Amino acid sequence: MYDMERYLASTDIIDWHTPAVRELAGSLSRETVLEAARTCFEWVRDRIAHSGDTQADVVTCRASEVLEQRTGWCYAKSHLLAALLRANGIPAGLCYQRLSRDEGGGFVVHGLNGVHLPEHGWYRVDVRGNKPGVNAQFSPPIERLAWEGTGPGEANFPGIHPTPLPEIVHFLSSTRGYEQTRRELPDLKPTV
Repeated sequence: MYDMERYLASTDIIDWHTPAVRELAGSLSRETVLEAARTCFEWVRDRIAHSGDTQADVVTCRASEVLEQRTGWCYAKSHLLAALLRANGIPAGLCYQRLSRDEGGGFVVHGLNGVHLPEHGWYRVDVRGNKPGVNAQFSPPIERLAWEGTGPGEANFPGIHPTPLPEIVHFLSSTRGYEQTRRELPDLKPTV
């Protein structure tokens, strides 16, 4: 059972209490939870650049930083989506996958979100950003993630976390620039 208050809280990283995040969340609010969740998802997916795609040298972590800089790795983009959803009263958390590296040679952790929708319960979404070969959509109850996470050695982490994994926060807070960040993308094995 999930303590929904933890999935609505403003935290140091999911900092929806900041004026800019609250203002944007208000502008994305809609009549129904489903419409608001879709609007927030599409805004982050389409309006915040994925730092790996643009080779951005800035590394963001807090939701407010992602919004200010308009860029973030998958983890950071998921922090902003969680903040926007929570600011609209929609419970949201963080999910993770272990995926094969694009260039081969190991695995990386990929960040996405879980959102609680009244009609569907917990539903995973991926705001990574679409590009050729990636087509993440908001289409409950069917999940349309960027990747399935079911290849050899890949996995979907169990559960929906109310706060980011400490290893992810440390990674985003300690790396600098595109090249270092890309080289050092973390690999974690999910615990059962």
